[in-house]
Amino acid sequence: MSDSIVIMGPTAVGKTEIAVSVAESVGGEIISADSIQVYRGLDIGAARPSSDQLARIPHHMIGVIEPECPYSAYEYRSDAGRAIGDILSRGKVPVIAGGTGLYIHSLVYDMDFGGSKGDESVRAEYERIAAERGRAYVYGLLIEKDPEAAEKIHPNNLKRVIRALERAGKYKNFSMDMRRGKLLNPALFLLTRKRADLVRRIDIRVDGMMKAGLVGEVERLVKRGLSMDHISMFGIGYKETLGYLRGDYSMDEMVELIKIHTRRYAKRQMTWFRRYEEANAIDLLPTDATSAVAAEVASHYKGL
Repeated sequence: MSDSIVIMGPTAVGKTEIAVSVAESVGGEIISADSIQVYRGLDIGAARPSSDQLARIPHHMIGVIEPECPYSAYEYRSDAGRAIGDILSRGKVPVIAGGTGLYIHSLVYDMDFGGSKGDESVRAEYERIAAERGRAYVYGLLIEKDPEAAEKIHPNNLKRVIRALERAGKYKNFSMDMRRGKLLNPALFLLTRKRADLVRRIDIRVDGMMKAGLVGEVERLVKRGLSMDHISMFGIGYKETLGYLRGDYSMDEMVELIKIHTRRYAKRQMTWFRRYEEANAIDLLPTDATSAVAAEVASHYKGL
């Protein structure tokens, strides 16, 4: 029998509200699997759960690291693993909810993170390529090998780009390694929507972020000293706002860029999640009530 629940899907599909309702139904606590929500002070652009949602159910792995600090999937697995152990020890159900595929994979499946030291010969080769063909070319290689990592690293930060390429090399057989890990035995649920509906929801979300004060949030982070050199600020919504504050484009152009980049990210997320053939797919309709979907998830988990 499953001891936990994983609710995954593309951005804006409706994971948060459904996860909260599911957790209420099964006596659970939520583990966020979002690579931006882990940072403190990145609330609006990360679509952090509302104060009401946070009050309804205990949440973990939200705001656990300062935005100046890099944070890896290895560190996430370690920190989230401790939270999961604590939840299970109290007789509660871990409900993992999020859209960062690498985070979810690290909790559910066996994953060899490799050693802490990089391969010097591989690093030297990428440094040689950068010297001969330029940083942009090496960054292009990272986009091909690991687009999710590329989104979080500035193209000019050659050291981090090469480190990410080293990690991507270690994961070259990643998609084929689907052996369940020992951390937990979850029931997997993949939430999807028709493209037109998801695009509409993305547009609404981005417009809502603007009204909630995304620009002001980024301005405060800039005053704190954050810039494109920090991984946390390369998340969608933050990097575009930084460009706007630099004067690279207008407010309207910034909003449109955020929407376009979010749609593209949602598409990549679905490509990632479709590899999980054992997941129970739930194709949501605009008319579906959160309570009904949550009841379906909870019933499946309970074996009813």
